[in-house]
Amino acid sequence: MSNRLSFISLVVCGTIAIGAPLTAQSAAPAAASEPGGYIIQTDAQVATPEPGTHKGGGDTIGYSFFKDVPNLHLVFRKRALKPGSGIGYHKQTEDEIYYVLSGHGVMTLDGKPYDVGPGTAILTRTGSSHGLKQTGPDDLVILINYQQ
Repeated sequence: MSNRLSFISLVVCGTIAIGAPLTAQSAAPAAASEPGGYIIQTDAQVATPEPGTHKGGGDTIGYSFFKDVPNLHLVFRKRALKPGSGIGYHKQTEDEIYYVLSGHGVMTLDGKPYDVGPGTAILTRTGSSHGLKQTGPDDLVILINYQQ
């Protein structure tokens, strides 16, 4: 019966602690238990000049969206590789998706080179190796996504 009364008191106060035991002690601050929310970030807020990752060389601009959000186990990045820059050849430790937004490059996957351009999606699986080199006159702009 005390669980039912605790539930009723929480509803009357305008807060329901979803997923928490219904006891008088579970009436924690609403902000800690409310689901939902959102975060909006723009390129300008997160853009950071960086050298080519994995010792790829050259100049890039990295966009690490939502990197400071607690308990988010999804990495979502954009990278603009300037002419001549790259992502160095390395072994993959998790599944990772690359998507080319603009520009051109050569992606080496397990030792084999592939031309990539706008609209190309690449899934690199755990244990594979890859690297990416920008080619052409324009920046190679990619999205990168993986779980941490």
